[in-house]
Amino acid sequence: MYIPNLPGNAVVAAIFAIFIVGQLFLGIKHKTWGYMIAAILGLLLEVVGYISRILIHNNPFNGDAFLMGLVTLTIAPAFLTASIYLCLSRIVIVYGEDISLFKPRTYTIVFCTCDIISLVLQALGGGIASSADTKKSSDLGKNIMLAGLLFQVASLALFAVACADFCFRVIKHKANRNPRYTKITSTTLFKAFLVGLLIASITIVIRSIYRCVELWGGFNSELFTGHEATFMILEGGMIIIATFCLTALHPAICFQGVWHEANFGFRTKKVNATKHSLLSDEENPTELTQFQVRR
Repeated sequence: MYIPNLPGNAVVAAIFAIFIVGQLFLGIKHKTWGYMIAAILGLLLEVVGYISRILIHNNPFNGDAFLMGLVTLTIAPAFLTASIYLCLSRIVIVYGEDISLFKPRTYTIVFCTCDIISLVLQALGGGIASSADTKKSSDLGKNIMLAGLLFQVASLALFAVACADFCFRVIKHKANRNPRYTKITSTTLFKAFLVGLLIASITIVIRSIYRCVELWGGFNSELFTGHEATFMILEGGMIIIATFCLTALHPAICFQGVWHEANFGFRTKKVNATKHSLLSDEENPTELTQFQVRR
């Protein structure tokens, strides 16, 4: 008896399609490939999910459309959180690596790994649920999806703790901030970007907690089948707010031209190259002196 609302789902699908165009334009223009790919994959899954709900409106017994919507809308935010995680390492670099408890690359590796684990669990659970022919198999798929969602909430909570810790360190150690990027980090635009990331993270957490509660009762629970308004607000609405922040406050714009410069990968290569040169020149003291003079 569950028939999704046609106008509401069509509008939400259209909004996400607009965000795809925005992310594609900004990503290509500023060459923010990793951020763009993660965001667009998440948005594409959102569009597919809501189109699936439109198909269910036309045919409530379309099992394929139901499962497609279930899986895509469940895993889509995992890609959006990956975009958020990619920003933290660069934020650490522009404020000052010495302030942070961990290296910039550590944040990216840890949280992106958590994101992959969450995505695999949710996708695996969705796959089992889609091929289930017994209630036991269906419940197994549901429980694995739930585990993935719970892991996602835990990862976001850990991410929030890491961000809060770095924020307190930035406030406490003002003298150790990176002077090279002080003009950028003190601008209203950059501060708005940080607020946007905070809002995006909070809304995704709210959405994920809601989906955990929804799935906890199973596919036949009243919350899952009888509260579309709640779904549209806590699922669609929260992700719309998150993607608006991630698009309108695009990092390439808010970093004001230093997004690529603040990439920890390039900085590591530069340091390694310098160390290699110094080690080579130590074999010839005269050449080392000349090298130091040139520097």
